[in-house]
Amino acid sequence: MNKIKVYLREVYVELATKVTWPTWKDLQSSAVLVMIASLIFALVVFIMDFSFENIIKVIYTILLGKENPS
Repeated sequence: MNKIKVYLREVYVELATKVTWPTWKDLQSSAVLVMIASLIFALVVFIMDFSFENIIKVIYTILLGKENPS
């Protein structure tokens, strides 16, 4: 039990003295950056999905002579 107390005390000292925590402004800036990057990534994936779907439809139309492949 003593080892656990020592460990928790050392963790507390480490977090209180050696770790540099971001300011609220830095945290907000990072959050906005992550949201923008996520939106851009989602948009790129959407465009790729839409493009591949239409390319496959064109290929099916050419090969099978149908509009909706089953």
